[in-house]
Amino acid sequence: MIMAAKTDSSVNLRQVKDLDTILRAGIPGYDPYVGAEDYYLDIDAVKLHIDFFEECLHHVKGSQFAGKAFRLENWEKAIVGNAFGWKHKKTKLRRYREVFIFVARKNGKTSLAAGLCLDGLFCDNELAAEIYGVAGEKEQARIVFECGKEMIKLEPELSRRSHSYKDSIVVGETSSFFKPLSKVSETKYGYNVHRCVVDELHIITDREVVDTMVTGTAARSQPMIIYITTAGIGVQSICREKYDYAKKILDGTINDSGFLPVVYEAAPDDDWGSEGTWRKANPNLGVSIPLDYLQREYEKAVQQPVYENIFRRLHLNQWTTSESRWIGAEDWKACGDDIDIEELKGRDCFGGLDLSTAKDLSAFALLFPRDDRIDLLVWSFAPKECIQERSRRDKVSYELWDRQGFIETTRGRVIDYDYVRKRILELSETFHIVDIGVDRWNASQLIGQLQGDGLNVVAFGQGFKDMAAPSKMFEELILGKRLRHNNNPVLRWAVGNTMVEIDAAGNIKPSKKKSTERIDPVVAIIMALGRWMASGTVVNADGNLMKVGI
Repeated sequence: MIMAAKTDSSVNLRQVKDLDTILRAGIPGYDPYVGAEDYYLDIDAVKLHIDFFEECLHHVKGSQFAGKAFRLENWEKAIVGNAFGWKHKKTKLRRYREVFIFVARKNGKTSLAAGLCLDGLFCDNELAAEIYGVAGEKEQARIVFECGKEMIKLEPELSRRSHSYKDSIVVGETSSFFKPLSKVSETKYGYNVHRCVVDELHIITDREVVDTMVTGTAARSQPMIIYITTAGIGVQSICREKYDYAKKILDGTINDSGFLPVVYEAAPDDDWGSEGTWRKANPNLGVSIPLDYLQREYEKAVQQPVYENIFRRLHLNQWTTSESRWIGAEDWKACGDDIDIEELKGRDCFGGLDLSTAKDLSAFALLFPRDDRIDLLVWSFAPKECIQERSRRDKVSYELWDRQGFIETTRGRVIDYDYVRKRILELSETFHIVDIGVDRWNASQLIGQLQGDGLNVVAFGQGFKDMAAPSKMFEELILGKRLRHNNNPVLRWAVGNTMVEIDAAGNIKPSKKKSTERIDPVVAIIMALGRWMASGTVVNADGNLMKVGI
């Protein structure tokens, strides 16, 4: 029996070969011997489960590891050994019923999740064992399941003992199975769960599937629910509940000897550009995660502020309040100033029009290029009879904005597009509108009418192809303090609401799907910027406007 020892977070597990030390020091901030008076560590069980991974399983993901034996890293050995090795002195049953593994992206979570499912299927000799791989989305659940199927194919003994089907892996000698699951409705109630591995808990919005798995363990003698996840967004979710519970166990607030808290994360005040900080959240740094990859991701986050939250959440494993909020409040505030409308009369400008659904906010933006900056004006429109309802729903004062003139309201419960058309025509008499970019959706009739009125109106796509370049320009203008706005509170609210989508190439664009509130004024600005850039005028490296051939 291993003697009790305090956890030493300074131990470099990569250099440790002694299993004794690995099990004691392998879980940050956690001493499994505290509160373990009724339990003992069964070294034979520890070796059985570790050996299953290393002698029976092979990696099937990643060009570097695919086909190679699943050699557990020491941090993984600490998890597997402690989870399955601790047993009750009298009953000989396992100590832990829940295991929470909180680790950053690309640390091999999917392969570990698949291995833990197969471990429950083949190692416990449990009759009629029900093993579930659960995820928030069916596709993610199937990724873990298919990974398990491929692991079985690479090991003749496991293939001999089991049969793999489209949605299940069955071991006939114990009448046990492993199935992927993302919704309780996918199968009948009456679960009798021996083991459940929940992958990426942070994306699960319907907690019923998790609660059903937990309550489904009641009839089992030594069931286990294993959560494997990266940090999420916000503070209200079942993932955040489990995380907070794990942290309270780690800090001694709660004493729960049956919950194993494995938390790899960077602290909020850590230097986010330090390799030491990266290692706190990435125990596989230098193994499945190349150091130069994280260096590139960090540099990208420094250069693109929109990417900082993503880097912190995915690679530092820090909770964020939003997925990718775009423009910081201080950066936007720094661009605010008084704008003299009289100075802009007759000036060339470029417009963007975003027409929402008939009951929502719509916006028209005009950009006025100058020698060293761009001046910005935005008009917002909403139906008069809906503003009280919208004020309650959006928790902002549409009524006050209406009285102050920052929102123009039209009669009725839907926006009067004829009013919007008339207003744009009035503005075209004051300013020289070169052209206007308009989202085709909801605007085909108005586009035709404005074109008939003599305005140059251009349909503007909402995909990355059309939105990426002006979105990047918007960001650069703000960070360079080369955009001037008149502190319009509606626009300030919309900018604060705006989150973006990022594609594989690093392109960005505003996302109405991800943004929690209205962002129509920002979308209108992006389209106006797109039309300005198409005219052949951009900002050079010195911050001056210049013509280019486009």
